[in-house]
Amino acid sequence: MPDTVEENLRKVLKGLPLEGEEAELCDFTLEEQNEALESQGIQPSVDPKYKPVIFETVMYIVACVILNEYNEVLMIQEAKKSCAGKWYLPAGHMEKNENIITACKREVLEETGLQIECTTLLVVETARGNWMRFVLTGNVIGGSLKTPSEADKESLQAKWVKNLEEVELRANDIIHLIDRARMYKEARRVNESGWFRDQLPALRPYSKQLLRLVIVIKKKANNNVHILLSEKTAWHLPTCEIHPTRSIHSTLRRFMIELCGAEVPAHRPCGLLSVEHDASTNQDGLCLTLLVAFRAPLEEVPIIGKCVWHELSKKLSEKLLQKVASKNATFFLNVIK
Repeated sequence: MPDTVEENLRKVLKGLPLEGEEAELCDFTLEEQNEALESQGIQPSVDPKYKPVIFETVMYIVACVILNEYNEVLMIQEAKKSCAGKWYLPAGHMEKNENIITACKREVLEETGLQIECTTLLVVETARGNWMRFVLTGNVIGGSLKTPSEADKESLQAKWVKNLEEVELRANDIIHLIDRARMYKEARRVNESGWFRDQLPALRPYSKQLLRLVIVIKKKANNNVHILLSEKTAWHLPTCEIHPTRSIHSTLRRFMIELCGAEVPAHRPCGLLSVEHDASTNQDGLCLTLLVAFRAPLEEVPIIGKCVWHELSKKLSEKLLQKVASKNATFFLNVIK
């Protein structure tokens, strides 16, 4: 395997964007997914020329969980007619030509009056492939908390909330996000191992929505760790286009069949290693890199097409196995059905 692929894996593990044409190589496009469905007698449900466009074909949401020194969470009181007076996290739609970080900062400032620095991604939530919510956390660095006298269309006010039972929530879908942020903060405070390090979405534009896989497996003969590589003009991590009308799990399942055949041995998605996105060049695509682990040994997992198992160096093997072993070592991917 060329050194560039191992270097790309190191970049993914550090949350850095990939460079070069290999980053956008796609092994299973929407057109090829449609052809696979048609061969099974199933009518495709998406235009193979589908393109992610904010507010038209995709909806990206940002939300931010900010905790203070008293473990209180920053909340806003909604101004929208549909939920006026109820409480929620600072959150909202990403706008044209925004990246995830700038959108998060803007929403927090508009709705709470506070300026923040984002420190890490916490969770990515998806509903089908065309709705995604990126949940970040960070620290307050300026501004003043919005009071009722400063109410506007963005929010009625903002305040620090210790107990969520004190307020009427707009929806309960944020409770697990706040719980996770508090767990992460406590893990950092006591220097608990097994958690991901601070890492923000990487800035790189994509024209499509891609799902990149880091597929980990052990060889029974020597217990060495391998990853799967695909070849399409160059060896690279297997990558497919995210189906906009199906869940990420459905996209993953069909891609694994494409790589391993109909009888795919037991495997599990462990979580996200990185997110890459940058709409500043008017491209609304992105790339999610997902860690997947096989339970069966390499000798029992067939691969089809132009794929090979590559044995990793000891250092990279240890890093990947640590992320496979701990459910908190990767970013939580919440797939909403």
